Amino acid sequence: MPTITPAFADVTASDSTLRRFLHGLPGVDAVGLEARAASLGTRSIKTTAKAYAIDLAISMIDLTTLEGADTPGKVRALAAKALRPDPTDRTTPATAAVCVYPDMAETAAAALAGSDVKVASVATAFPAGRASLAVKLADTRDAVAAGADEIDMVIDRGAFLAGHYLKVYEEIRAVKEAAGAARLKVIFETGELSTYDNIRRASWLGMIAGADFIKTSTGKVGVNATPANTLLMLEAVRDFRAQTGVQIGVKPAGGIRTSKDAVKFLVLVNETVGEDWLDNHWFRFGASSLLNDLLMQRQKLSTGRYSGPDYVTVD
Repeated sequence: MPTITPAFADVTASDSTLRRFLHGLPGVDAVGLEARAASLGTRSIKTTAKAYAIDLAISMIDLTTLEGADTPGKVRALAAKALRPDPTDRTTPATAAVCVYPDMAETAAAALAGSDVKVASVATAFPAGRASLAVKLADTRDAVAAGADEIDMVIDRGAFLAGHYLKVYEEIRAVKEAAGAARLKVIFETGELSTYDNIRRASWLGMIAGADFIKTSTGKVGVNATPANTLLMLEAVRDFRAQTGVQIGVKPAGGIRTSKDAVKFLVLVNETVGEDWLDNHWFRFGASSLLNDLLMQRQKLSTGRYSGPDYVTVD
């Protein structure tokens, strides 16, 4: 199994010790959290900074297709868009990754071969996570064998909400081992966790268990990434690094559709954890439609004209 951070060996010794630790975390001031997130979201930035932010946001996108109707052709087209988001402008950065189901990982890997764009694959019976551990591990190993550089796993929210924290912890560790060299993003489905206290507990649980990234959502429920829940997770990774020296990435996913939204999230990152996280190795957007709006805003900044949606490809 993956090694346990020495500082948390005692914490994970039993269900009771893990519960004691997680419930001993400071309670979240919901009003204060939402007020700070809203305040940071109102900050304006200069045109030069906006151009930088748009390019940075493009480079942080996990360009995603997770539909039952996905085909190899659609995945190859998405990979082409990830490599050259704007074919008319070679200065446009590539996206960070293409995110697909495990059965499409091989197609994505072939299309992205030789590039820096990663293949991310959802696994562990995404999005519900309702499967045995054996199935979840097989799902993970299949995705990695097919060429996935990154695994996006979902936690067992039922076990978490029932207080079976050690079960969730052990599943994350097992998936981490099955993923091998692939980076592991742990999805909490924050919209189903009900409280900010639960989101804080899930964040620490995921980090202690070996997550390389903590991720808000699958994008398949009504409430996905919000400034407040992302701010809370950013505070968690900041505090975790201060305590352990280990840096963990953050990925908000679902519902981030406009350049204005993306810039607000980048402000949250800058003001909460600083420049160390302003890189696609440490911060990602899980999105499908966001890229088109970023490209339209980028074109407007460079030409002074708003081209409109007819000038970008439909994902």
